[in-house]
Amino acid sequence: MKNTWIIFSKEMKSYFSSWVAYVLLVLFAVAFGYMFWIALDYFVTAGMEMQMSGQSYPMSINEQIIRPLLGNVSVLSLFFIPVITMRLFAEEKRTGTIELLATSPVRDFEIIFGKWLAALGLYACLLACTAIDFVFLFVYGHPDLKPLAAAYLGLLLQAGGLLALGTFISTLTRNQIIAGASTFAACLMLYVFAWVSGFNSSTWATVLAYLSVVTHDDSFAKGVIESKDAIYYLTVIFLGLFFTARSMESLRWRA
Repeated sequence: MKNTWIIFSKEMKSYFSSWVAYVLLVLFAVAFGYMFWIALDYFVTAGMEMQMSGQSYPMSINEQIIRPLLGNVSVLSLFFIPVITMRLFAEEKRTGTIELLATSPVRDFEIIFGKWLAALGLYACLLACTAIDFVFLFVYGHPDLKPLAAAYLGLLLQAGGLLALGTFISTLTRNQIIAGASTFAACLMLYVFAWVSGFNSSTWATVLAYLSVVTHDDSFAKGVIESKDAIYYLTVIFLGLFFTARSMESLRWRA
């Protein structure tokens, strides 16, 4: 674990010693802040209109603000995750340091896991930006904390799977742009698979819908932690890191 921690620390420093982390944090915070403002404005306006009309329809902060917003976060992640992962191994291959890694006494798993943890750590920092906005809801409202915590767990697991996929793709090329574009395409495919079941009920459509990351995020968004959904995300993480290890093994043999 010591070597994993060294790789993790090195990658985190590389993120924050360049413009990458700061640009991502600013863009993510601005995009989410705008969506938060729109959702909050709609919620307050709808509440005032109901009071003026004498209606008594119950309004839920969790269902009408938090849940839709965190659903939008998974869409934003499609654009940010490729940027986070595209340099992990592609940059090493471009600069030639991948040979040093491949021939070092550090095990492949320690390198891969350290880099993946760093990518997940940066994504967690992005999620922390959303928590700042939600603090205001707890100050001026009374949302339920447990569904929010479950939704965050779902987003982290979902991102972990997509980051593992992006890590694997990054080992296949030395060009960061190609790695980022390929990761975006793969993440987008896993996202839109859920749409197939909307117009087709055959077996293949059901299977594709089940493979979608969106399908397994619904229970987390509702505040329910289903074991099958957690297992799905953990399986995607395992497969992504496994294929990355196989790709690294081939690099080590060539080195």
